[in-house]
Amino acid sequence: MNFLAETCLLTHGLRSVTEEAMERAWPFGDEKLLTWVDEGRIVVGSMAEYLPFRARHEDVTRIDCYTLQEALDNKLSGALTASGTMAACKLMGAELAVTCGMGGIGDIQGEELCPDLPALAELPVALISTSPKDMLDIPATLGWLREHGVLVTGPACTGYVFKSAYVRTEAPAESFSSARAIADRLKKGGLLMLRPIDEGLRIADMSILDKAVLAAKTAETEGKAFHPAANAEIDRLTDGRSSEIQLESFIDNIRFAKGITEES
Repeated sequence: MNFLAETCLLTHGLRSVTEEAMERAWPFGDEKLLTWVDEGRIVVGSMAEYLPFRARHEDVTRIDCYTLQEALDNKLSGALTASGTMAACKLMGAELAVTCGMGGIGDIQGEELCPDLPALAELPVALISTSPKDMLDIPATLGWLREHGVLVTGPACTGYVFKSAYVRTEAPAESFSSARAIADRLKKGGLLMLRPIDEGLRIADMSILDKAVLAAKTAETEGKAFHPAANAEIDRLTDGRSSEIQLESFIDNIRFAKGITEES
């Protein structure tokens, strides 16, 4: 079993992390684990190959499962969201995608139901994620997945970079720590594996989340994307700590995926 890791977080979500810091933190060397779209071509590459793409495309678009084919047909470039990565997995014969903070149900223009959810319900690809993002309705998000046949595993979901929710999952993460178990599950329905950030490492000041949502809603009125604006405000108000813990979590999720795929 192979896996692909998304690139929206690395492109738009880590406002204060420099390229040099990202390279220092990245433990996977030249392994080709990341995926993005460059002039209509799905690229699977290393961090060293991704960073020049990021430098060339500061305002690169976000590509999801609904816009991937259009990007390929029209030779566009962009970073892949969780659902976009799942769609790329389907095209390339992989059964596992990796993200960090995923989308869900929320008060976001054009994304009241994030494509990450239909992708989990409809594509034969499992997703490893830290959690739905804190500014979303996490109980409604996980409830929608259950109602649409997606099994959610892991410890109780208590939020992403904040402790913003409490929702029980349906099975321990260890139930799907092998490629065979994942493949067997995908014959029956979708699979989301949550791997939360330790609560002791999260941001305690919930007022920061409120300020980030306000900044993101203001960005929406200016025609800008919600999630990058929210991430940027949380990064600013935590002196970059939110970006650090997201990158650490993303790396940990990739390690987990590697453990699964190397066993197969």
